[in-house]
Amino acid sequence: MAVPQNKISKSRRNNRRSHHALSGANPNECDNCGELKRPHHVCPSCGHYAEREVVAMVDEIELDDDAA
Repeated sequence: MAVPQNKISKSRRNNRRSHHALSGANPNECDNCGELKRPHHVCPSCGHYAEREVVAMVDEIELDDDAA
């Protein structure tokens, strides 16, 4: 059974784990509407990608109180 011969100090252990941190998001600005979006993804607010509309966005539909 593999067992370490000497104790690994907290400092050495934590130095090894220093590269495990997650990096933050890198949002880009949409060319069409100016909202922030994920790189290489369709804009969730206007449906444009690479200066062309690929997803037709529906305006908000007002529901009656009875329908909800």
